[in-house]
Amino acid sequence: MANRCAITGKGTTVGHHVSHANNKVKRKFKSNLHAKRYWVPSLNRYVQITVSSKGIKMIDKHGIDHYIQQI
Repeated sequence: MANRCAITGKGTTVGHHVSHANNKVKRKFKSNLHAKRYWVPSLNRYVQITVSSKGIKMIDKHGIDHYIQQI
């Protein structure tokens, strides 16, 4: 599974763990990604894409045909 959302472009970002004593240690913030299968009527087949939770909501709102041209 890819580390980047195909719809929003979200990926892993870097930050810090911060303790109570204000010690900072590097960490990674990973996106909430899912491998989803969508039926695309224009292609007449299923397409599997790696998409974030926000990307799933965007596809539900606008439809997969709106975004499949960008991929």
